[in-house]
Amino acid sequence: MGSAECQPLLHGLYAHNRISDLSSDAIEESLEHRPLEFRLWLRLVAWESRILWLLSWASIVVELCNYMLSFVTLIFSGHLGTLELAGASIASVGMQGLAYGIMLGMASAVQTVCGQAYGAKKYPAMGIICQKAIILHLGAAVLLTFLYWYSGPILIAIGQSESIAEQGQIFAHGLIPQLYAFAIYCPMQRFLQAQNIVNPLAFMSCGVFLLHILLSWLVVYVLDYGLLGAALTQSFSWWILVFVTSLYILLSPSCKETWTGFSIQAFKGIWPYLKITVASAVMLCLEIWYSQGLVLISGLLPNPTISLDSISVCMNYLNWDIEFMLGLSAATSVRVSNELGAGHAKVAKFSVLVVNATTILISTVFSIIVLVFRVALSRLFTSDAEVIEAVSNLTPLLAISVFLNGIQPILSGVAIGSGWQSVVAYVNLATYYLIGLPIGCVLGFKTSLGVTGIWWGLVIGVFLQTVTLIILTARTDWNIEVQKATERLKKSAEDDTLDLVVATK
Repeated sequence: MGSAECQPLLHGLYAHNRISDLSSDAIEESLEHRPLEFRLWLRLVAWESRILWLLSWASIVVELCNYMLSFVTLIFSGHLGTLELAGASIASVGMQGLAYGIMLGMASAVQTVCGQAYGAKKYPAMGIICQKAIILHLGAAVLLTFLYWYSGPILIAIGQSESIAEQGQIFAHGLIPQLYAFAIYCPMQRFLQAQNIVNPLAFMSCGVFLLHILLSWLVVYVLDYGLLGAALTQSFSWWILVFVTSLYILLSPSCKETWTGFSIQAFKGIWPYLKITVASAVMLCLEIWYSQGLVLISGLLPNPTISLDSISVCMNYLNWDIEFMLGLSAATSVRVSNELGAGHAKVAKFSVLVVNATTILISTVFSIIVLVFRVALSRLFTSDAEVIEAVSNLTPLLAISVFLNGIQPILSGVAIGSGWQSVVAYVNLATYYLIGLPIGCVLGFKTSLGVTGIWWGLVIGVFLQTVTLIILTARTDWNIEVQKATERLKKSAEDDTLDLVVATK
């Protein structure tokens, strides 16, 4: 089995009756004394998988339920007619997607800085950071309101037909209240996640999602308020989510140390924090806007209604898959960063292998489901035979994208946990915008492929990014990453960077 000196260690691992009794320290030592028996590998995989799912299940539920608010709204909009679905889709991608990228990107700075404050046990600073972020998010929402209000002329200016732009503007006007709810909710969500408070978020998101289904049915089918009613219902559901999350922060004992009330200090040090926020927003927007840009481009094709409807239906299912994987990606970031910080290079590498094997298996299953139920999935959005056929023609490419997007977000999570954000930003810029997007435009407009050609551009961009991240991960010396993590921790302690960002004294 191995050298004699390994026997006591391995015996200790075998002696644990419960997987939960294993520790990172013991596993790090065991991985340094390979080869290991097959049954021990199984125990290690079970241990890592247990931690992974404990971390990720709530994040997955939150991401999926929040995304499904828009998903359900589009389903109800699609049954109003193909033109209404095209208008709602273009507004969701062009307007809501733009705001989504900006708000989520800005909110990622909350998680970073609040996480530092939580680790440094500067709990009162977290509430100040959250308030500071809400102020900046609301400022961004005010600016984005003009974009929403004049969405019709903007959509026409970028080449959309007048009929689609008109419906898109109606839908966008109904989403303006949601914009402000999103501006408040995003910082609060990251504020709670930084404290590892994820289960309550999952329960609240799930409850609001179920209520949203009922409200959407009531408004669209019973009261017959049409497309504007569907959009306003989505906005209302987001405000319910803001309300219940705010109540939790204000009343829960879990937040009594981190939320000490509203403070004037939230208006101090705005500029340094703004710089961090903008950098985070740009980094995330590069990825989010790529697929949304391809949807906008599809509206410039001949017969734009069918093109938009088909690619929007497929993109919604792809986004559903991405949201699921983003929950796993968040857990991966936590696992990798925690183990690197603890000096466990072998466990960090092992964690990467386990999570990627898990997501490859899940993505394979999802891809098969897409191929088998291609017609049924399209009927959820529309009963138009032409749109159903167009969606069915795209589903093989959708299946490929689902598989790739099961790997790519996880590798991005590894990169974030390892501190490679700037490298990944350059990778995204090159593979998505310099390669994938131009190829999609050429295939879509210069060949007979049409919307299929545009989707090929998406597949090629994601494939190249995934391959690049695989190479980066495979070439990583995890012992060096441990040293880098240690140096970063020491530097943070010496520079006291939290006090530079937030004046808490």
